[in-house]
Amino acid sequence: MAKKSHMSWSWIIMVSFLLLGILDIRFGIFGFVCMGAPIYHAIRGRGKVHCAKYCPRGSLLGKFLARISLQNSLPKWMRTKTFKNILLTLMITVFSISLYHAGWNFKRIAFSVFRFMSMSLAIGIIMGVIYKPRSWCQVCPMGHATGLIKKAQDSKIQNKKLKSA
Repeated sequence: MAKKSHMSWSWIIMVSFLLLGILDIRFGIFGFVCMGAPIYHAIRGRGKVHCAKYCPRGSLLGKFLARISLQNSLPKWMRTKTFKNILLTLMITVFSISLYHAGWNFKRIAFSVFRFMSMSLAIGIIMGVIYKPRSWCQVCPMGHATGLIKKAQDSKIQNKKLKSA
């Protein structure tokens, strides 16, 4: 039996995260859940299931940008592995530097996570208006990372089969 998608309502999680983070920045720490969930699913061998069935950001973009989007296709160069690898590397680097500067201060860490999540959502909204609503999902660093994890797992399984044959 196929699992039901939560995409029809998971946008509420993103809106709640934003509102709570604005009210008290310490709630920004919950952004680690949004970043960790896709990795958790990928490591468990579920590939990009988070993107297709759970992602609060994708749910929000798809639900609220459909009427205002210009519906343009994403440029081909943005869909390349090279672009996605550069974006993933850039995002990891910027986030790491932000966390480094936060030190061990809980509020600063929470603010770093909140700022990172908010900025990537803002970029996703801009892309969703200019291109199709869920264009961010095509270049999302977390989605790309989960795809890389799945590819590595598949390669490992293939290598085991070749060695045992």
